[in-house]
Amino acid sequence: MDYGKFRFEQSKKEKEAKKNQHIVEVKEIRMSPGIGENDFNVKLKNAQKFLADGDRVKVSVRFRGREMAHTYLGEELLRQFSEKCSEIAALDKEPKLEGRNMSMFLSPKASAQNK
Repeated sequence: MDYGKFRFEQSKKEKEAKKNQHIVEVKEIRMSPGIGENDFNVKLKNAQKFLADGDRVKVSVRFRGREMAHTYLGEELLRQFSEKCSEIAALDKEPKLEGRNMSMFLSPKASAQNK
């Protein structure tokens, strides 16, 4: 087999593999501790759409001013969020406070990704 033909076949295989791969992105959803019920549901619906597409989701709660004294509200909010996404998502990283933001990561479950 000649070398030129071999290189051509290799490049063809690489192009085909590249075409079929899916790059996993990290999508972010931001909330505040005083978020309303309907706003929460909209954010939840968007996150579920991202997870169905096979992307990871970073959910973060931003604390401003006096809200820093009530960080437990943000953690409650994040736990509620992960509970509602539990059918299609697995909790990657527990809610953690970093400065003025508390965040957690959700990744799609294998069964939800294959659909």
